[in-house]
This record gives sequence, structure tokens and C-alpha cells, in this order.
Amino acid sequence: MSGKSHSFWEEKLKEYKRLLERENPEYGEWRSGTLSPWQKNKPASGNFENSSGISIKEVYNGSDLPDGYEKKYLGMPGEYPFTRGVYPDMYRGRKWTMRMFSGFGTPEDTNKRLKYLIKHGESGLSIAFDMPTLYGYDCDSQRAEGEVGKCGVNVTSLKDMEVIFKGIDLGSVSTSMTINAPAAVLTAMYIAVAKKQGVPMSKLSGTVQADILKEYIAQKEWIYPPEAHLRLIRDMMVYCTENIPRWNYISISGYHIREAGSSAAQELAFTLADGFYYIDLGIKAGLNVDDFAPRLSFFFNSSINFFEEIAKMRAARRIWATVLREKYGAKKPRTMLLRFHTQTSGYTLTWQQPLNNIIRTTIEAMAAVLGGTQSLHTNSYDEAWALPSEQAVKIALRTQQIIAEETGIPDTADPLGGSYYVEWLTTKLEEEAYRYFDQIEKMGGILEAVKKGYIQKEIASTSYRRQMRLESGEEVMVGVNRYQEKEDAPIDILRISQKAQERQVLRNSKVKSERNEKAVINSLNELEEAMRNEKLNTMPYILKAVENYATLEEISNVGRKVFGSWKEPVIV
Repeated sequence: MSGKSHSFWEEKLKEYKRLLERENPEYGEWRSGTLSPWQKNKPASGNFENSSGISIKEVYNGSDLPDGYEKKYLGMPGEYPFTRGVYPDMYRGRKWTMRMFSGFGTPEDTNKRLKYLIKHGESGLSIAFDMPTLYGYDCDSQRAEGEVGKCGVNVTSLKDMEVIFKGIDLGSVSTSMTINAPAAVLTAMYIAVAKKQGVPMSKLSGTVQADILKEYIAQKEWIYPPEAHLRLIRDMMVYCTENIPRWNYISISGYHIREAGSSAAQELAFTLADGFYYIDLGIKAGLNVDDFAPRLSFFFNSSINFFEEIAKMRAARRIWATVLREKYGAKKPRTMLLRFHTQTSGYTLTWQQPLNNIIRTTIEAMAAVLGGTQSLHTNSYDEAWALPSEQAVKIALRTQQIIAEETGIPDTADPLGGSYYVEWLTTKLEEEAYRYFDQIEKMGGILEAVKKGYIQKEIASTSYRRQMRLESGEEVMVGVNRYQEKEDAPIDILRISQKAQERQVLRNSKVKSERNEKAVINSLNELEEAMRNEKLNTMPYILKAVENYATLEEISNVGRKVFGSWKEPVIV
């Protein structure tokens, strides 16, 4: 966000305030003439609020929407401002991509799970990585002890990536990799595997998360200071724009912001604010917005408040399209499309009565589809206990398939479009987002807001308030603070053997004994020179090091030497 844009956010906020500040005489008459007598001898029903603290009325009607709303703010599917969906026929033409989050143990374990899911109808791969990989450490690092393969698959060198995709044609699948701090290294490994398979770069498709801003906001898995990571992301954006036209090099993630405890409105605002920063980053690197913005994708959480989630996704599309056209001067409709992946909520999963999680996930998946997602991951019912078992992950996949094939929900685009409540709530969430955009701009932009701890504090405060509501019983979680039961080990869970680390360490030792050590040292030295030279793009040097079988930690340590580390501010 550039300095001159302060007035832009202020004007948009004023616009949305005007849209929502409307008199509704029909509602007033109904409330006094019909509702009040009905409630006369009944106990007070209390205040109804969603996760964003928005008060919800008993009913909505046409007077809650401004004049001309349908033409200016709603439109039709596949047309600006894309409120009703990014494609004209939505799921009638093609169902959303079904991605089940996979990755655990050794590369062999993950390869087996990926093939299992492909066999049962998964249409897109999604890889989770363990904590050592996420932080840029090798499997034999002292810091990796006890964590190898536990929350995702371990990747120490290109050899591991080769095993993960053994027997899987990278030219015929789309792969999403949830990796951020070492995103450039894992992207280089994926490119190297594709080259070994003979897959041309023009056919390589997928997404790498690479959203480092949300790491500082929510997930806390960074290696270097923010500016260093952003430089590496810039290099990856430029390299992929020029060489891999179908690769989405940033998946701007609201999911982890929501899992950290934010409200829907905060997830919407902070995620899009990150997205606008990456637009600025690309423009400063000399890229044309119409050339690179279409390769930015998003990743949202779908939580349990059904209509709030649907409205959030519709609001996100409208905000992105509006800002890309009005602020950044985008000319191509494709540039204005906000395409996103959705994952059902992790924080609504409970270890108590875990089979209840199947119902929660089904509701959240339906909200994602009704909200117009392009791909979807459904959580498994046992994930509050451990990584998902084969049985649980199959049920999660079948949940999507039932929604797609049996419910009729995909038969028409945006089936809830025109609902007075959904349209009002979509607009209200936009107002909340523009309020945050304005505040962030006044603080000097999203990077400054993060470095000062403002975003983190906002999320922490929301999370604390929700926990207080749960503890008081004001907010209900079935099986947790109401309808509890005594349970002893209600389900069988997947357990990762310590042998996973032993096997990985052995493979890494073998890789190091067989590689050309001189070529490794030379490529790491060249990478260090590139990292010290702001004018050089680091991606070709990272790719060369990867192809010489330099390990993840060896490559990451070059950056640690050049850029140093970073500690976040104390939040008070």
C-alpha cells in the first residue's frame, strides 16, 4: 500500500458506511407491531453476534440494501465485481478441486498416501511438511530431534522430493505445498523433480504458500527478518512469472490467521492487506500488475458460522476486484479474479466426541462451496488427536464428493445471491475490512503494523474474548461445554514411528556420501554472493544448489549468515 492510498481507503470506508446507514421503516413497523407482542411474555432472547462481533437482526429485507445494489455491487457470476463467483457457470462447468492435506513420516509414507487419495478420487495434491522442514533444518539437526515426520513429511534434500512424487506425473497433477520460510527452496526442488521427469515448465501447475507475512502475524515459522524473506519472495515472483506461467507462487493465507484466533472480519482484512502488499512488491520489482497478479491465489478458513463464512468469501472477491481496478489500475478481468482454496476449520475440531467433527466439517465444507471456493480441503474427524488415519481421510474426501454429486448445491452459481441477509452481511464485512485497511495505512502499512505487533494484538484480543465466552457458556461447543460425556480413548489414531527419523538420517547420509561435494560448495558460495547482491535474482542459484543435492539446512544457513535472524516485538 503506497502512501497516497490513505485517501483511497478512507473514501471506500465512507462509501460502505453510507451503504449501511439506511432507515428501514418496514423493519421498525414489523418489530413493534408483530415481534414485540409475540415476545411479550417470553424471556429475553439475548444478543445474537457472529465471530466478528456484528450484531444480527431478527430478519432482513430489501430496505437493508442500498438502491442500485444489484447492478453496482452484485452483478452476475463471472463479471466484475465477481461477488457471485469468478466463473460464469461455476461448478456446472467444473467442480472445485478436492485437495486432502497429506504428508507425514517419511517421503515413502507420503507417496503411499498421495497414491491412495488419487485412487479414491482426489483431484489435486496438497503436501504438509514437518516442523524441521518448515524452519529450514535437516533431519539430522539437533533441533529436529523428535519432530521428524510428526506434523508433515520431512524433506531434507532433493532426493526426498523425488521419492514423494515417485510414480506421479507432475505434468498431469496440480500440487499445493504448504511451505513458507523455505518456500523458494521447496519450489526449486519441485522444479528439479519436474525436470528429471521431463515435464516442461509450461505444464507445471500448482501453488506454493510462501506467504511470509502471515507467519509473522500468526504461524510464527520464519527464518530471517521480514525484509529478507520478502526479497526472496520477490525473486520467486519474478522467476516464476518469466518461466512457469501456470505456477501460483504465493497462496496468501487467511487460514492460519483464523486458526490463531481471529474473527472472520479480521481474517478477511489482514489477508487482503497482505495481498495488497505483495501487489506493491511485484510492481516495485518492475512487473506489470496484469502480468503477475493473476498468479496470486488465496487460502481461506471456513469456520462454523455458516452465513458469516459465505459472506466473507463473497466480500473478499468484491474487495479484491474493486481495489485491483480502482487503486492499481488493472485492465484485464482475469487480474481482478480472487481465486482461493479453502480448508475447513481446525480450531472447531474437538478431541471430545470426535465423530461430531464430521458434522462440523460437512457444514463448513458446504459454506465454502456456497461461498464459491476453487478448491477445498476437508479436515478429518480425528485431527484434534493426531494426523489423520486412512479411514478418517477417506470420510473427509467422501464428504466433498457427496456435496458435489448428491446435494444439488453446485447446480446453479451463487445460489444464496440475492438473500437479504447474505447481501447485507457481505457488505457489512466489507465495511469492517475497509476500517482495518484505513487503520493499517495510518500505521505505515501492513509490514509496519506487523513489526509493531498491532495485528498480533488484535488477533490475541479476539481469541481471548472467545475463550471467555466459551468458559462462561455464552458460546456453545457441543460436547465441550454442553452435552458432555465421559470418554476413554474414543478412536484409534495414526502414530508416527521414531524410525521415520532414523530412515531419513540414513538417506541423508547416503546423499551426502554420493554427491559432488565441490559442486555443492561452489553452488552455496554463488548463492551467498547472490543473496548479498540485491540486483541478482536468487532463484537460479537456489535451483542450482538444490540440483547439486545441497540440503535444506545448508541452503537456509547461507541466508542465516547473510540476513541474520529476527525476534518479534513483545505484545502489551
